[in-house]
Amino acid sequence: MKPNFLSLPIGASDDAADYFGRELAFEVDPVDLAQDLAAARTDGYVLVETRSAGAYAEAHLPGAICLPYREITAESTRDLDRNLVYVCYCESIYCNAATQGAYRLARLGFTVKRLSGGITTWLAHGYPVETGVAVPWTA
Repeated sequence: MKPNFLSLPIGASDDAADYFGRELAFEVDPVDLAQDLAAARTDGYVLVETRSAGAYAEAHLPGAICLPYREITAESTRDLDRNLVYVCYCESIYCNAATQGAYRLARLGFTVKRLSGGITTWLAHGYPVETGVAVPWTA
């Protein structure tokens, strides 16, 4: 008996490469990010906590700025460097605050990616977090 998923159309390898390449263009793997942070490779991007300021205070990725997605506007982002990539993250795969934050930033002309799995996956890997209230971000 044929597996159910094999009864559905299967894309050609060129189509698959295009599809997964587009997906990777917008996603950051937590392992890669943790390795970059550990090696102090932090140029060119900013980590963006898109949950609430309270969630940020409880735990956030090292060096992340606090920019709750509901507060992302032209005014709140006017001092952000448009030459950087903004890596948005939220709670987990069950939360869409990172998606909403990335969407709002992209609509304002920023280059964005989303951290796969959010802070839940980050913590599950045992990677470090910081605590404390947000301070205004400066370039």
